[in-house]
This record gives sequence, C-alpha cells and structure tokens, in this order.
Amino acid sequence: MYKNFFKPLFDIITAVIVLLLVSPILVFAVIALAIVNSGSPFFVQRRPGKGGRIFNIVKLKTMTDERDLEGHLLPDVDRLTMIGRVIRKTSLDEIPQLFNVLKGNMSLVGPRPLLPSYLELYSKEQARRHDVKPGITGWAQVNGRNNISWQKKFELDVWYVDHQSFLLDFKIVLLTVKKVFLSEDINTEGVATTTAFKGNQ
Repeated sequence: MYKNFFKPLFDIITAVIVLLLVSPILVFAVIALAIVNSGSPFFVQRRPGKGGRIFNIVKLKTMTDERDLEGHLLPDVDRLTMIGRVIRKTSLDEIPQLFNVLKGNMSLVGPRPLLPSYLELYSKEQARRHDVKPGITGWAQVNGRNNISWQKKFELDVWYVDHQSFLLDFKIVLLTVKKVFLSEDINTEGVATTTAFKGNQ
C-alpha cells in the first residue's frame, strides 16, 4: 500500500511544498547561474529510471563548458564556478529534480539515477536498483554518498529496494537535511564530483 499509493502521494505533496518554499532562492540561483554560464542555468542529462527507462533529469548547472585546445572538457574541478561550488555545497543544484518528481519519473527517496552507460556494467544484483524509481536522495547518500565505493553504494541501493517503508524514507529525509546543513560527503577527495563507475573489476 505504501509503495504504490502513499509514497507517490507523499512525493507530490512534499515536492509542491518544497518548491513553494524555496522558489525565491531558486529564482536567484537561476539568474546568477545564467549570468555565470552565459545564459545556461540548467543542466539536462539522460538518466535511466525505474526498469531502466530513460528520462531527462534536470539540475542547476554548477560547471562551465570550458574545453582544452583539443576540444575536450576540462576536469570537473576546473569547471566548477564559485557560485556553483556554493550551490553544490548546499545541494540547491538538486532542487529542479522536484519537477521530475511531479512528472512521476523520480521519487524523493530512492537510488540515485546514474548514467545510461552504466546499465551494461551492473551485475544482476546491482541492476535491481532499477526495480524502484530513482530518488533525489537515498540510503547510499546518507551513508557516505561520494565517499564510499561504487560497490558499497550499490549494496546500499539494493538494500533499500528490499526494505523501503515510510519510516525508512522519513529517516533518510531527516538524515539528508542534516548532511546538507553540515555539508557532509559532497565530493570525493581530489575531485569536484565523483569518479566514474568502470564496472566490477
């Protein structure tokens, strides 16, 4: 009952309330990023959702599109803007995903949506993370986020799939708020985001 009815209802109500509360800050962030990024405040990328179905995820764009002389994007840490660093630190870059929640292709809580190229790299067990909708936050995010291995993240994701409940989701939301205020586990040491998953080696 919770998974199929109350969880989606809770997602929609919470997304609407949060969007209303943070809309002034969101508008300011969008304007600031539009200036810094030459008119491109949003970052849109294809991600796999429930069942591996692809959808477009929306985030605030915290990095520029600067490239080297050969046309390759510079490392993340070199493209992260000053305001982008602040927005990432406060997790404001994730707020536009609330529109994904309203559209129904994401949930507030669930395994984070990763890159489509990772789909063929998962083991059968790891692929079970796609048995539920991806989330803005999740069990892996409140248990290390970018400071744990990919294998550990996937273990935590699959554990969540098997144990999701209202109390667990509520706990994850509270822990997420705590981590945002304390700015915990935002980046992997030495990089601006995290390293790419290259399979189970």
